[in-house]
Amino acid sequence: MAKRSKALKESELEQALSSEKSESNIKITKKTLSFMLSFAWKEKKSLYLLYLIRFIGNVLGQLKILLLPKLLVDELMAVIAGESAEQHLKTIIFYVAVTVTAELVSTLLINIADSTRNVYSQIFNARFSEILSAKSMGMDYAYTEDPKVLDKQNEAKEGISWYSGGLVSILDCLYYVVYNLLLMVLSVTVIAVYCPLLLPVQIILMFAVCYFNYRNQLINTEFFLKLAKGNRIFGYVLYELAEFRYGKDIRMYDSGDMMCNKGEKLGKMQVALWGEQARLQLKNGYGSDMANALRDGISYLYMGLRVLWGKITVGEFTLSVSAASNLYQSLIGVGSNLQQIGEKCNYASRFLEFLDYPDTAVKGNRPVSGSEHVIEFKDVSFKYPRAGDFTLRHVNITIRPNEHLSVVGLNGAGKTTFIKLLCRMYDVTEGAILVDGVDIREYSEEEYRRLFSVVFQDFAIFAFSLRENIEMGDVDFAPDDPDKRTVRLNETLELSGLKEDAEELPNGVDTILYKSFDEKGTELSGGQRQKTAISRALYRNAPIVILDEPTAALDPVAEYDIYRKFDTLVGHKSAIYISHRLSSCKFCDRIAVFSEGTVKEYGTHDELVGIPGGIYAEMFHAQARYYAG
Repeated sequence: MAKRSKALKESELEQALSSEKSESNIKITKKTLSFMLSFAWKEKKSLYLLYLIRFIGNVLGQLKILLLPKLLVDELMAVIAGESAEQHLKTIIFYVAVTVTAELVSTLLINIADSTRNVYSQIFNARFSEILSAKSMGMDYAYTEDPKVLDKQNEAKEGISWYSGGLVSILDCLYYVVYNLLLMVLSVTVIAVYCPLLLPVQIILMFAVCYFNYRNQLINTEFFLKLAKGNRIFGYVLYELAEFRYGKDIRMYDSGDMMCNKGEKLGKMQVALWGEQARLQLKNGYGSDMANALRDGISYLYMGLRVLWGKITVGEFTLSVSAASNLYQSLIGVGSNLQQIGEKCNYASRFLEFLDYPDTAVKGNRPVSGSEHVIEFKDVSFKYPRAGDFTLRHVNITIRPNEHLSVVGLNGAGKTTFIKLLCRMYDVTEGAILVDGVDIREYSEEEYRRLFSVVFQDFAIFAFSLRENIEMGDVDFAPDDPDKRTVRLNETLELSGLKEDAEELPNGVDTILYKSFDEKGTELSGGQRQKTAISRALYRNAPIVILDEPTAALDPVAEYDIYRKFDTLVGHKSAIYISHRLSSCKFCDRIAVFSEGTVKEYGTHDELVGIPGGIYAEMFHAQARYYAG
């Protein structure tokens, strides 16, 4: 049996899904921040140069705000005191010129840094979206039908973008922590020289404001988790349902009002949560405002008295006012940005958690050899995660090389689940599936799935070209030989009956499908879509072909043509064919009749149709009477 890498028992998985990580906020912040710093260095080292440029711009701005006003005021006060204006005019003009130059250069550098960082922010967001998509597409298929995992996915998507603001937003906070620490040192030096008693006032009130901000951060985090699931549902109702593919059903069943009412109800629920969040944060805002007002009052009173007592000049008063303001703002800046780093990293950590989401399926590494394979379902039972009842029970079937098996049964009998298990979309709950006598969990997942060309009942056609939709089934086939690929593509189109349709398209097989990204995109009919899916499976040329209701959207003539070509379509391959139209069973070697989650009847068409009162016999004769009548 293959070793389980990062595997969890079902009970452990449930615990992982329902509980938050036990890591402390500090550990989460350090881990997330380390990831962001290394990711930025790997993807865009020049981002750090932009922060250096912005730092130079900020320093020049502080020179204009902090030092130059003091020098100008001292010069003007000297003139007011009776000294010669001519003596100080050149110095005043020089200080004004330096102030204007500092302002221009500071603004220019900051604008250059900020505009480029905004572009980088979009680049990083796009990269994170790619990574999230790759993770989602590579996860165990079972997760795609798990609402808890879908909620985690939505938390990751919103946490790395909307709530955290993305990588640049997090690194901006880190930058301002460093910048404000340096500004704090400068401001403390000035105040210690001119107004030393201001320091304890500023520090005490800064801690008060930080306390109130911290309480609001906790509230933000709490409501982020409450809003994440609602946002996913809200987005589905008001955005996804607005897509054109739902248009016919919504119009024909006049359900637009119902959809909007549902969206309005969900919207009110979200607004109620936002309102509760704002209400809880309001009193913390009051506390922060009161601390700020108290700070201003005490600071200006103390500095004004220092001037009246002759302890400092008017210019030094101006410098002290700027330094006091900078000290407070830098203290608040350090505190608030540290808090924001913790908050934003907490949101962004959902993205990292999702990337680390464990696989539950056994990951084997055994290669698949040979071109003909024996498939055996050995006492297989299966129930879906968190389901109470088994969908399949004690299924025993052997499919030999080149054998064509038809799987029939009423809806809900377990036919599609049977295919999902064979394709390892899920692992069996009990029993085992063997290929060539080996448990399929021991095989390399990638190699194992190359055994199959599948047309699922709910197949997907993508907004790519027709060629890309078909060739995606075997991207490794003759990558450097376009002529060989074209020959194979034409053969496939001929077999599936899609060749004439493809030739009539505006750009042939290179025509873009749908209008999602191309206003000239072509809409395919249901039959054309199904033929495209069949073409994709045939192009892959895998040794085992699985067709789940392949003719459901075809007209009777096209359906007959597919049946007539059945042997040619699958060639000398093993084939599993699911259909409600039992006439297709005549083309198969064996028929498995599913009922109540297990195989009730098994044999050839002639054997099963002759069983008095048999399930298959009744289904076949009922359909025969329908077509005859």
